[in-house]
Amino acid sequence: MKKTIMFIFISLLVSGCHSDSTSDELEEIQPKITLTIRNPKIEIASAFEEMTQAYEKEYPHVNIEVTTVGGALDDFSDLKAQLAAEEGPDIFTNPGYQNTKLWEPYLENLSDQPWIENAYQETLAPVKLDGHVYGMPMNLEGFGIIYNKDLFQKAGIKKLPSTFTELKTITKQLEKAGITPFATGYYEKWILGDHLMNIAISQQEDPDQFIRNLKNGTTSIENNRQFKQLIELLDLTIEYGGENPLSTDYTMEVQQFTSAKAAMMIQGNWIQPMINKKAPNIKIGIFPITINDQAAKNTFNIHVPGYWVVNKQTSAEKKDEAKRFLNWMVNSEQGQSFMTEKLHFIPAFSHVDMQETDSITSKITHLYQANRRLSSNWSNLPPGLKEQFGADTQQYIEHKWSKAQLLQAYQKTWRKMN
Repeated sequence: MKKTIMFIFISLLVSGCHSDSTSDELEEIQPKITLTIRNPKIEIASAFEEMTQAYEKEYPHVNIEVTTVGGALDDFSDLKAQLAAEEGPDIFTNPGYQNTKLWEPYLENLSDQPWIENAYQETLAPVKLDGHVYGMPMNLEGFGIIYNKDLFQKAGIKKLPSTFTELKTITKQLEKAGITPFATGYYEKWILGDHLMNIAISQQEDPDQFIRNLKNGTTSIENNRQFKQLIELLDLTIEYGGENPLSTDYTMEVQQFTSAKAAMMIQGNWIQPMINKKAPNIKIGIFPITINDQAAKNTFNIHVPGYWVVNKQTSAEKKDEAKRFLNWMVNSEQGQSFMTEKLHFIPAFSHVDMQETDSITSKITHLYQANRRLSSNWSNLPPGLKEQFGADTQQYIEHKWSKAQLLQAYQKTWRKMN
């Protein structure tokens, strides 16, 4: 009997030791996965890295390498070369619409992903082809004129402008008080080619029809009232802006604003992390960009700036991990916390509670939910158009072209890119 008991004890001991050893070995041989992510937003670089580190802590077998681009117009040239060599990142971004069609061979079908049911459905249209979804909306963004509340108070401005005439009035009021009205980072083509151009298009009576008419040649930019009004706004910012706008880049523009050297800048809620870092105590607000005296038409452009996509060329294991990361970002409590509190994103998902983190984000969120917004048309324009529009506008700012020549250049660019 004692021998039997001893045998059982020894057997259990040996079995237990073997089990622990196997567990350790399994942990050691668990395949390590390195995910590469191309982040197009320099404003969130540090917060995004922090978020990926939180994911790595939760999933120790994953190593995430982030490459951040941005701060200027993203022409995707580096990405094109990488994908052509089958060395592209596992996760990158796509603007949608025309670019979804153009890049479709490299985009993994994400139609079966859990996050889809909670996405605002209208945000998925730019990445849908034949009923399939090829990207996850990064966030919602709205842009307008961000202003320094203390400088406005110093100039005696008591009412925000709702028309272009009123904008001119407060601009002169600021200058009279010894305050530079605008910070102008026009070294960046994306400020000129994306934001300003989109204002002229969104102010059309029917923006979609206007784009269709441009495409079929039944209308032109050359004689368009809204594009002429847009140049008047551009002139105002140049006349009452900082020196050397064409050598002032994005970072310098934000620095001028956060150091109270300028009272206004044309930007959006994406700069909140930069403002928090450079001037955490600054009091700011935002109002719509105005190019006419129709106050009812002047609201914010709110859009999805880009979509997270998974590289179709990468391995099955990396695809699975990339999808899990995207779902973690929008469905886990920790991921949602990073999105709203660290990245200062306005979620494109109905199930993510938006914290009242700052005045700009809160205002844009409420307007989006109330459907009080202008259309954003960037993604529906021919690839390369925005970059060239920005370059055309820089020629005008440099006094190489007249207003008429700039409008002609826009039309010539459209014909070329279309």
